Amino acid sequence: PPHERALARAWGWHGADGRLPFAARAAEADGIEPLDFAWGLMSPVHWQVGAEHLRMGDPEALGLDAAESRAFFDAVRPLFESEGYACAWGAPTRWYVAHASLADLPTASLDRVIGRNPDLWMPEPAAARPLKRLQSELQMLLYTHPLNEAREARGSDPLNSIWISGSGRRQPLREAEPVTVDARLRAPGLHEDWPSWSAAWRSLDDGPLREALE
Repeated sequence: PPHERALARAWGWHGADGRLPFAARAAEADGIEPLDFAWGLMSPVHWQVGAEHLRMGDPEALGLDAAESRAFFDAVRPLFESEGYACAWGAPTRWYVAHASLADLPTASLDRVIGRNPDLWMPEPAAARPLKRLQSELQMLLYTHPLNEAREARGSDPLNSIWISGSGRRQPLREAEPVTVDARLRAPGLHEDWPSWSAAWRSLDDGPLREALE
């Protein structure tokens, strides 16, 4: 999306759409040493499957705490490690995988796919086929997993898929004035909550934008 391309330019990054290393940057912020690996952000998500539609939810809507997230992560990581992927847990909704194939594989940002049909945003290159197969195997593993049975028993959506994004190798940040990211518009925008969107704009106008103008 345009806001992510603008952030990449401000950081001095180079790369085509879908090949900007937001995953490596996030992993580093989560205390994971990126080294020279090509990283991807592996987000746990709920796919809502209907008779004629498929829709990907926001990872934050799952309400995962650290313990439950780690339990899910430990359940799925053997699938990826058996295929040569390195895996790392960063936070309840931020898991990471590293593999050489992610160096040049374009992946769609979460902000492109949340609330939309994920099939339309799946990577198409031949290099993505092993990743798609792993995603299918993961979905089968989670379909009847006791962790999801417990979630459904308490009325929560199951964690039934993952989304890979932000792929690429770490790029250094430009040594200049630090960039501040204010994300208060993101959640209402993704969920089309326009009253909250308007309120967020008013708070931006009254806060950081006014300060910047002054």
